[in-house]
Amino acid sequence: MTELFKTDVTPGRRHRRMAESTESAGSTVPRRQLGRHLRELRTSVGLTIEAAADLMQWSFAMLQRIEKGQVDKVRDVDVKELCRIYQAEPGEVEGLIGLARQANAPEWWHAYGNVIPDKFDVYMGLENSAKRLTLYQSELVPGLLQTPRYARTQIPVGLPGEPPSEIERRVQLRIKRQSLVSRSVEPLQLDVVIHESVLRTVIGSREIMAEQLKALADASTRPNVSLRILPFEAGYPTGNQIGPFTIMEFGTDRKGRPLEPPVVYIEGFTGALYIDRPKTVQHYSDAYEVVKRAALDTQASRRLLRELAKEFGREQ
Repeated sequence: MTELFKTDVTPGRRHRRMAESTESAGSTVPRRQLGRHLRELRTSVGLTIEAAADLMQWSFAMLQRIEKGQVDKVRDVDVKELCRIYQAEPGEVEGLIGLARQANAPEWWHAYGNVIPDKFDVYMGLENSAKRLTLYQSELVPGLLQTPRYARTQIPVGLPGEPPSEIERRVQLRIKRQSLVSRSVEPLQLDVVIHESVLRTVIGSREIMAEQLKALADASTRPNVSLRILPFEAGYPTGNQIGPFTIMEFGTDRKGRPLEPPVVYIEGFTGALYIDRPKTVQHYSDAYEVVKRAALDTQASRRLLRELAKEFGREQ
């Protein structure tokens, strides 16, 4: 990248502090997700960490380290036994074993359906735990902001041959996820830049697009949502083509230190890349700031969304 990314921006300083505190910890996405799922399973059956550790004949510290993602390697047999104690479903057991087997890659490529079953959604586990999402989208409306009709049109395209019941399950799951943004208590913070091409690409019909763009404009009025449009006129503000990405942050403790390292998520056609290497996260954070500065401000973006919604409505 160019010298452009050496600018000192606030998110960058936040991530640099994180890098200093977690570089040596080696916490990576697969093992952190393994620990998070095991912790949720344990609490769902009403077991304290002390009681579960006793059943495993482990120390309290051992199970705590696993739940925090601080153990480099967790054996299959131990995952299976924890899942038996926690009464996990077979599909979930398979997914957790898959996570345990991929516990040390700092940049983890998760190939869909390979080792971890398709229905075991790694991304959703991270999204549910995140406090803030910073994302750039140049292809589609972000899932957390899609209308049901937009989602019903878009989802089947990537799932040829799937039965209608599975398509509808995924649509309903996407709609349910949107409660993270709309809930009244501690809603997810969204900082979003969407390329103008997304707004002008017809998904389904002009009627669906009119509805979707109006919904985006309405969502942008929420205090926890910052939405900007990157216009065609901005060209390539980073100096290079840049695809969609999401930076997930998980909150801070009382001293302002990150509870978990942030993660960059990049979705591909056959899998997804999860990156928690501090320098790479910083690189994407700096790139986002450059894109954000080149975008329209929030009010101008909202006006553009409403204007385009009206245009689509008139052209039906």
